Amino acid sequence: QVQLVESGGGLVQAGGSLRLSCAASGGTFNRYVMSWFRRAPGKEREFVAAITSGGITANTDSVRGRFTISRDNAKNTVFLQMNSLKPEDTAVYYCAAGSVLTTRDTYAYWGQGTQVTVSL
Repeated sequence: QVQLVESGGGLVQAGGSLRLSCAASGGTFNRYVMSWFRRAPGKEREFVAAITSGGITANTDSVRGRFTISRDNAKNTVFLQMNSLKPEDTAVYYCAAGSVLTTRDTYAYWGQGTQVTVSL
């Protein structure tokens, strides 16, 4: 059983930056594809970015060029660096772990989420 704990969310002004972290425990971290999803108010959860154990990444069009996913296998942690934040990035951000890189929310393990709020 893998446990995931996100941190780093908060309130930031538009144009600002935040770095989310997700610490994993209870499993073999470097075997998993790690991903970030988000759920905005009134909307379904959506894919943001993912990274394989070997460092292959994918992200959704709306964050490309602004958000960067990375991982530190030695520290069992995945990161999401978010730059040039926009109000429409406001959401609860979730970390997830699974065996396959997919944009669908079918990952096996999920964190509890961290709130990101971007103000004008």
